[in-house]
Order: sequence, then C-alpha cells, then structure tokens
Amino acid sequence: MILVTGGTGLVGAYLLLELLRKEDRVRAIYRTEANITLTRRLFETHQQLESFDRIEWLQADITDIPQLEKAFRDIDYVYHCAALISFDPKDEEKLRKTNIEGTANIVNCALHFKVQKLCYVSSIAALGDAPEGQSVITEETDWNPEKLHGDYAITKFGAEMEVWRASQEGLDVVIVNPGIIFGSGFWNNGSGQIFKQIASGFPFYSKGVTGVIAVEDVVKIMISLMDSSVSRKRFTLVAENLSLEKILFTIADGMSKKRPSFYAGPLATAIAWRLDWLFSTVFFQKRSFTKATAKSAHSQETFSPKKIVQQLDYSFTPMESYLYDLAKRYITEHRQV
Repeated sequence: MILVTGGTGLVGAYLLLELLRKEDRVRAIYRTEANITLTRRLFETHQQLESFDRIEWLQADITDIPQLEKAFRDIDYVYHCAALISFDPKDEEKLRKTNIEGTANIVNCALHFKVQKLCYVSSIAALGDAPEGQSVITEETDWNPEKLHGDYAITKFGAEMEVWRASQEGLDVVIVNPGIIFGSGFWNNGSGQIFKQIASGFPFYSKGVTGVIAVEDVVKIMISLMDSSVSRKRFTLVAENLSLEKILFTIADGMSKKRPSFYAGPLATAIAWRLDWLFSTVFFQKRSFTKATAKSAHSQETFSPKKIVQQLDYSFTPMESYLYDLAKRYITEHRQV
C-alpha cells in the first residue's frame, strides 16, 4: 500500500489522481475534512470520482507520532508531500516544527515500519548557492550558510538532512526539488495566489528569474522515480527558467487583463520589504514581502534540470502556453462560482 502525506494540497492531490489511475492501493492523511474538498473536486473535474472513493483517508498530523503510527501500518511506499509554506519570519517556529520535525517523524516511522522506499518533495529553495561568477544551480551546488536564506528555505534544507540521515540508516529515498509548481484548482494557496493577484489588477513586476514547472510533470516524475531502481539521489524539477515579468505578463494575457505596468527595481523592493516589516510590526499583520523575497525578485540564477532529463529521458510541458491556458481556466472557473 502507498501512503501520501499532503494529499489535500496541489502536489498531493494530483499525485493521488495519478496513482489511482494506476489502480494502486492508496492511503492519504488529512488534518481536517474540509481540506479534502478541493481534492475531491479535482477528481470530479477529471471524471474520476469512482477512483476518489477508493482512497483510504486517515486523519493525522505529521507532528503527531501516535497518529502517524496508525497511518504507517501495512505501508510499502511513501510520498511525503506535506509541508508548511510561509515566507513570514514570524512563522519560523511553525515552519521548523512542520517541515523539519514533521519530516523526521515521517522518516523515523518509515524506518520503524520497514517501508521499501520514500519520495520527499523538497524545493529549489533548498538547493545550493551559486559561487561568485556562476549563475547555474544544480543538485551538486553547495549550500552556503553564510548567504541570506528565508526560513522556508532553511527548513526545507533541514528536512532534506533528515531524509539523508534516514538513507544512511537503510531507507531507500529519492528527493525531488521542484521550482514554482503551477496547476489548476488550488487558487487560494501557493502559486494559485499569483492568479488572484493578477485578476485583481496587481500593478508591479520585476525581472528576476526563477524555475517553474507544471504539477502534472512533478507527479509523473515522482512516480517514475519510485517505480525505478533509482535511490539516494535528488533531482531538480524545472521545466523552464522564466523571468517574473514573463510569468506575470503571460498570466495577464491569458486572463485578458492589463499587464503589470510598474517595474519594481532593487531600490523599490528594498523600500517595500522595510515598509512591510513596519506595517507588520505596528498593525500586527502577517508579513507578505521580506528581505529574502526582495532578493529573489531580482535573482538571475537559473536551475538546471539536466540530471532528471538524462535519468528519465523526460520532456517537460512548455510553460508559457501552460500558464496562458491556466489563466484562462482561472477566469472560467471563477465565472462559474
């Protein structure tokens, strides 16, 4: 049997959809029943409701070991997709507890229950830092602890350390490091919020570059790696490296909305993250723009998918047309609400 953590999130839901198409026996954990709604809606959209009913749902939290012990009974393979995504420094403790401690609990249970193989969904944020004079980041690029990293990146890196520790104790593991993952149906979380901002007339753009990928590609690669003999390796999952300007403009065009028209240069973003800190402090609001995100808004570092392409001979979904079509789908779905 297969266990999926984070089955109510973007990656986990699409992973469940793909696994059930293969007639696999799957157990998925959830925290609240309300979270299952979006996953069910995804199956309904793909006319796979009968498959959805075959999922064995179990209420559990990855920080609760007794609950996890119930979830791990009779499990052979684990896809660990659950994580907390936040770029607010005030969430540092929550990030560490969920992403690092939670992952430690998962791999410890996997070792205890003699799981055959585990796939961990990390992030390009946990990859290394390009040395001075270089701009391409690969799986072999070293992490530089002296450079600025956000708490999310630090906790994903720490979670990877727990997975590697388990591999040294005998657990077969693979790690995937996706770029920004795009997909339909989860518009209130993660990359889905970009569509909401553009739809509401978000006016700013920057020219920093980041890696992007379609969620369908992420889950297909995960399953292929788990079905293979590949073990104790990590893979960067990036279909293309696109500028933030290109991403925002493409989404705006797909929605037939006005493109963001104000370029936010380094000075503007430096002022913005300081103002964000000030308003957050004075009005007790959640941070939305930090020093780390300001830095990434202008980064020209790119991520190489060469390793996974060579391993699986994989061809990625072209991202510009994918983002354009997603934007159209966003408008269509919100007209139906």
